[in-house]
Amino acid sequence: TELFIRKFAKVYTPIVVFLAIAITLLPYFFVENYVFKSWLYRALVFLVISCPCALVISIPLGYFGGIGAGSRNGILFKGSNFLDALAEIKNVVMDKTGTMTEGVFKVQEVNLKPELNKDEILKLVNALESQSTHPVATAIHQYVGEIDNSLKLENTEEIAGHGLKANVNGKELLVGNFKLMDKFNISYDLDPSTIVYTLIAIAYDGKFAGYIRIADEIKQDSAQAIADMKDVGIEKTYMLTGDGESVAKSVAENLKIDEYKSKLLPQDKVEIVKELIEKGRKVAFVGDGINDAPVLALSDVGISMGQIGSDAAIEASDVVIMTDEPTKIAQAIKISKKTLKIAKQNAYFAIGIKIIVLILSALGLTNMWAAIFADVGVTVLAILNSFR
Repeated sequence: TELFIRKFAKVYTPIVVFLAIAITLLPYFFVENYVFKSWLYRALVFLVISCPCALVISIPLGYFGGIGAGSRNGILFKGSNFLDALAEIKNVVMDKTGTMTEGVFKVQEVNLKPELNKDEILKLVNALESQSTHPVATAIHQYVGEIDNSLKLENTEEIAGHGLKANVNGKELLVGNFKLMDKFNISYDLDPSTIVYTLIAIAYDGKFAGYIRIADEIKQDSAQAIADMKDVGIEKTYMLTGDGESVAKSVAENLKIDEYKSKLLPQDKVEIVKELIEKGRKVAFVGDGINDAPVLALSDVGISMGQIGSDAAIEASDVVIMTDEPTKIAQAIKISKKTLKIAKQNAYFAIGIKIIVLILSALGLTNMWAAIFADVGVTVLAILNSFR
């Protein structure tokens, strides 16, 4: 809107200057009792009215107002263009962990093979998970306690979307999801899809050792957030997660999310959002993790969680929700739509008043006071409207 007004002013200003000259000089050839002073006065009135101040000042000010309204509500817009973009969004894609859920995992159950030393295995898992910043690692650390520094981990490796691998005492230790077990051909005697929680599978010395069951709580306002999004005109909501089918289904059904995808790697999220954009849909992505940075940058509007969010996610996003409340997503859309509405009101009001008073001045039916109102008065009214 602001760029349009700048282009408009660039064309509009020389036109009205030439029209003012024409109003002064052309009547000489067509009017019997031509008085130069009288027509010059009309032309000056015309010039004062035609000043594009109201447009050039009130449109950016409307956007500053929108950015200010967001800040007051704990929503940081990184620029006016993102207010414009957010007002057009029809599809919201969300990450699960840390966005729709608390991102604070707690160990619910430890199920290890009876022949294994439970304390020893947990110490190994805790030492390996200390290499990760994932919320799951924090949950295991809180459950097990202090890390045993006497354990020597070698060749530690993080496998994206799978988990962690290391060598301890010459034996291979794997800690991650069941895709990690499949990748290293570790056989296990259970169906992970039947358990509606996050499962951390453990393999030691080439054998399946058991699993740790971890739960993440849904945020209190997540269900309300989805309902609010529908109220502000969002047509479809999506949830993407690396978690298993049962966990994803349970959360999506609880929150009434339209569509969900589970067992995703970070690059899968990028592909899904890219596909939606290629179909011509305006997409906002909401995430918090370092893995979400590429998809936040790719989407039409990237929204990150400011407290739990990683630096990379916050840097890559266009809008930051400082309080981590999902209900702020709908509020951000509401603010952007109202900002756009006020900017358009200012433009129509300023142009409308100017056209009417310009015609009246060209016909000699108005004076300098009306011209000052059409310029300064309309500017002040547009500024007051922006304050809303």
